[in-house]
Amino acid sequence: MTISDNGNRMNAVLTGAYIDLAGLIGARFSAKDLKLQQRRKALSLLAGPNKTNFRGRGIDFEEVRAYQPGDDIRTIDWRVTARSGKAYTKLFQEERERPTLVAIDQRQSMFFGSKTCFKSVMACYLGALITWSGLQNNDRVGGLVFGNSRHQEVRPRRSRQSALALIHLMLEFNRLLDRDSGIEQSPTQGLEESLIELRRVARPGSAVYIISDFSGYDKGDVLKHLYQLSRHCEITAIFVYDPLEQRLPPPGQYTVTDGKQRNIIQTGDAKVRQHYEEHFEQHRYDLKQQLGKLGIPLIQIGTDQAPLQSLLTYYGSTRRRSKGAKP
Repeated sequence: MTISDNGNRMNAVLTGAYIDLAGLIGARFSAKDLKLQQRRKALSLLAGPNKTNFRGRGIDFEEVRAYQPGDDIRTIDWRVTARSGKAYTKLFQEERERPTLVAIDQRQSMFFGSKTCFKSVMACYLGALITWSGLQNNDRVGGLVFGNSRHQEVRPRRSRQSALALIHLMLEFNRLLDRDSGIEQSPTQGLEESLIELRRVARPGSAVYIISDFSGYDKGDVLKHLYQLSRHCEITAIFVYDPLEQRLPPPGQYTVTDGKQRNIIQTGDAKVRQHYEEHFEQHRYDLKQQLGKLGIPLIQIGTDQAPLQSLLTYYGSTRRRSKGAKP
């Protein structure tokens, strides 16, 4: 992975089929521009009219005081009320920090790219930016990386070592991807198992970022686990795609391979081209609709886009936001 910035790191694009450690560690400098705790209104609108099930940050009990008109009756301390004969209510204070969990997809479907970088590379760099930003906000950071047949987690901690451990996992899983790796694996299995693991390690109030192409999201119990996770955590889904998945290349004859066989395809048929584009748009629309029902916003980022600039659209201050950034 290399980063081409043309003198402007906000407009930097990624290149290459594999990531490098220096690039992910160096992302900590760019992450200073991100403000994950100040999500822009645009991000909330991505979930559509459906309200999220997220209950907010975790809260800690502070004290008990006499009930006052206007207090929420759900916070009445019935034991103290029964003993004293007068109504008392519990007071809570919001946690000062929020655990940040980043789930990075490194399944075989992510090992694809046509113009600048592979989807697997983009996912890792986005994950590194979010991880460093969370740590700079004094949050505990952790997460997991999942591949074709296994996943591995890093428990959230407020330390640079935790961020580096997650980055090293990205490197390990990314290096396992090659043209013959896991092609026969079910695309749903890795995604479903990673969500089960996220449900186990994510405490209520955690900010969870899932970076994936969401291949197989509509099969198995993926949506069920997303729903359960969204009940207590704030989930943001980042959909990574490649321009060649969106539309076919210019009309002509091309040789393609899956690592085992080679075939010739013709892209000159207008109906075939239209069907191809409609299929991708339907997939993207369905994904957005299903997540919207759960109150989960969907950020869409192509491999030919600048990762920092794309995230700044939702997590950057207005005055620093580039006019070229698109939702």
